[in-house]
Amino acid sequence: MPIRAGIATERYILNHRANILSMPCVLDEGIASRARIGLVVLASDHTVEYEFRQVVTMPGIAIYQTRIPNSPEITTDSLRAMENGIADQAAVILPGVELDVLAYGCTSASIVLGEDRVFELIKKGRPEAQPTTPVTAAFAAFRAFQSRRIGVVTPYSEDINRTVRQYFIDNGLQVPVFGSFNQTDDNRAARISTDSIRDAIMSVGSHTEVETVFLSCTSLRLTDSIDDIESQLGKPVTSSNHALIWHALRLAGVSETIDGYGSLYQLPAHGT
Repeated sequence: MPIRAGIATERYILNHRANILSMPCVLDEGIASRARIGLVVLASDHTVEYEFRQVVTMPGIAIYQTRIPNSPEITTDSLRAMENGIADQAAVILPGVELDVLAYGCTSASIVLGEDRVFELIKKGRPEAQPTTPVTAAFAAFRAFQSRRIGVVTPYSEDINRTVRQYFIDNGLQVPVFGSFNQTDDNRAARISTDSIRDAIMSVGSHTEVETVFLSCTSLRLTDSIDDIESQLGKPVTSSNHALIWHALRLAGVSETIDGYGSLYQLPAHGT
């Protein structure tokens, strides 16, 4: 028995030692050798991560997201309520690792709070990252398209629609046609069918005074159908997510064109 115990003990020691051997390793740049893009997503959002994953498939570019608490009811008060959480949510993405870009994924809140205030909060949480929002990205897209007369489609209620329209006008744009699905719940907005979205874009974009159509709200889907819609309409089209993805990539120094996602992805972003 003592001999057997000794053999067992020796085997245990050998196995134990084998489990704690120090192995050499070489560190590379990881999955984000070209760019790290942070994304603050609304807790109620169904769509923005899906569309980011569709478009951002090139090696070396990584998307890291977190979710910010919010009410699915889209009201001025619920949008303002996110103000106190933006900096904290930006800060929890890869603590101690620098991000190239930090995108806050809410169009209407960026308008209600103002882009400057959102940028201030992003910089508080991630001072090293270049900030963007869906409306910031949309304005960059309009400059890339050289468009000033914008047709807008939203899911919002009347009071939010008035705020959005006025914000566009205050920033030097014309909004000759504005359409809405008149939904107040983000969970319902995310279920608006792509056929309904296509029909709305075609209706708004068919007006001769409209140069470009913008689909406002990160819950609304566009990337699955953008090429076909632009081909039928004969005008540029973009959305909150569509523009945000493009702008985040351009801010991160990703300059190549991307086929299959509309005319915007063939263009540089001016001033980046």
